[in-house]
Amino acid sequence: MKIMVFDVPAESGGALSILNEYYENAVNQKNKNIEWIFVVSKPRLESRENVKILRYPWIKKSWFHRLYFDYFIAHKLVKKYSADKVLSLQNLTIPRVKGINQTLYVHQSLPFVDYRFKFIDDKKLWVYQNIIGKGIINSIKKADNIIVQTEWMKEKCLEMIKVDKEKIEVRPPQVNIEPKKFYNANSESRRTFFYPAGSGYYKNHRVIVDACEELLKEATIDFHVIFTLKGDETDHITSLYSKTVDLGLPISFIGQISREEVFEYYTKSILVFPSYIETFGLPMLEAKLHKGMILASDCSFSREILDDYENALFFNPFNSVELKNLMFGKIK
Repeated sequence: MKIMVFDVPAESGGALSILNEYYENAVNQKNKNIEWIFVVSKPRLESRENVKILRYPWIKKSWFHRLYFDYFIAHKLVKKYSADKVLSLQNLTIPRVKGINQTLYVHQSLPFVDYRFKFIDDKKLWVYQNIIGKGIINSIKKADNIIVQTEWMKEKCLEMIKVDKEKIEVRPPQVNIEPKKFYNANSESRRTFFYPAGSGYYKNHRVIVDACEELLKEATIDFHVIFTLKGDETDHITSLYSKTVDLGLPISFIGQISREEVFEYYTKSILVFPSYIETFGLPMLEAKLHKGMILASDCSFSREILDDYENALFFNPFNSVELKNLMFGKIK
């Protein structure tokens, strides 16, 4: 059997993690009767026994190149390599493929969240939510099988699209972590707050900045916040960085760090996770496995991961006062 896996958007972050997960599973498979063919853009995966890699880095040049590949190249690859099944890890089914089972992995939650972006606020996210989002919904209708990461995503699919529930499988991301250390609750760790996240607007760094500003207005207290950003990623982040400098807020922009360094911070700081749009929210699970303290946005994805965890507290991600109160409660 030949299974062709498409994931041309994957280049970094969660999308790349999903691609790597499936690649490693294919490499380590015991059933040698299955041949895997991965179609990617820039990731440099190695071909192995029963695993073939097809790279098309030119796809990333523009949206036109991506659309050209999707509609004029992809289905020809399925035919050329005589694939028996197609697995799309890119939220959209492969166009013009007929008579072959297509399994769709959906990890983009934007079409399913209650929060609606305005074009004037974030053009890219508005496009993803309102245009690409319609493509995702149509792909879910067309797919023979659907994989999602969480129960809340499955419920949203059933609610919005009326798809047969037997077609949807919940498959959480694999997290192969064996913590070497665990969270140590002391005066230093209770004053240090850590947020490992990218620069997306919905990651909601602003609510942390606002909470810090309010904390300093109320009392002279010693605390420290750490962002894994440089401070110049987007206009929005640049504005937040300027605000922290102007107000003298105790926030450090340390840039990207290794996974091992992230794990180390879970043991010596409190994870703050104010993002209000996620499919899964991996840092929360990672901090949980390190027995860390977590302040999380009160959203469906957070509740699903943390509802049974005694060291988690929830706050309205749009209310900096709520977050400020939780932070103050940990510091004093």
